[in-house]
Amino acid sequence: MTVPYYPWTIWIWAGFDPALIVVAVYLGWTASQFGKVFIAAIAALGFSVLFSYAVSAAGIPWPAPITRDGPTFFPVRAVAALLWAILGYGARQAVRRRA
Repeated sequence: MTVPYYPWTIWIWAGFDPALIVVAVYLGWTASQFGKVFIAAIAALGFSVLFSYAVSAAGIPWPAPITRDGPTFFPVRAVAALLWAILGYGARQAVRRRA
């Protein structure tokens, strides 16, 4: 059995899933402590995977689709969720310092 090959553009789109970005940045923004950023990332990952699967199952084109027999790229999505949540948390901290 050969390992399937996916081009790097598919890997990149998994990290730039619009649902993942919106939820992770919002939850990172609302986190009151840095430790909560990890919880925000997990929640964003779960939501984006379910949302992407539902959109793909409905037949709507999506930049980072998840299908029953296609790749999910959970490690890429998990790291991206953490980075987007940290970005949201950092942006909120920068805004608070200026105010």
